[in-house]
Amino acid sequence: MTTSVEPTEALNLPQDVQDLLFREARTANSFSDEPVTDEQIRAIYELVKWAPTSMNNQPLRALVIRTEEGKKRLAPLMSEGNRAKTEAAPVTVVLAADTEFHENLPRTFPHFPGAKDLFADEAGRVETAKLNALLQVGYFIIGVRAAGLAAGPMTGFDAEGIDKEFFADKPWKSLVVINVGKPGDNPWFDRLPRLDFDEVVETV
Repeated sequence: MTTSVEPTEALNLPQDVQDLLFREARTANSFSDEPVTDEQIRAIYELVKWAPTSMNNQPLRALVIRTEEGKKRLAPLMSEGNRAKTEAAPVTVVLAADTEFHENLPRTFPHFPGAKDLFADEAGRVETAKLNALLQVGYFIIGVRAAGLAAGPMTGFDAEGIDKEFFADKPWKSLVVINVGKPGDNPWFDRLPRLDFDEVVETV
């Protein structure tokens, strides 16, 4: 027989940490003028890099945009509804998938010498890169929250235009653009409902 317990009692994380990462964390739509430091961005990456990917392939790549010149290049490529808040955010991070991730497999998956050769087919490699980089996007958002910052992830942008503007000399494909910073004035929309456990989970 199993005993029903509150979700917070079944988790090892203290409730305030659970709230910081999930329950009270929100997608920010405005940001304060408080800067986001290079040290914070580095700390976020150094934390989330430990999360799993297929065959430890780690395809996520990040472009940190904080200069006025960089924002001017990015802003026209954002959808109209995302432009102003991106221009105002202290830091914007373009998260992309490296479609040549397999070149690193001899170092990141060394116990399997033939790992790189499994990804000779470009179409399959690109699909694998995007799937695993999107996993890492989720980890990155949690890392931003762990740093005491708010994340504003967006998919409303011209991905082909960003790739041409910023990654013309790289095998990177943009996936998500995330504004990062401390929340500003009226940063939140109303909290939207979530699906219940019994609607989502089946056990066999």
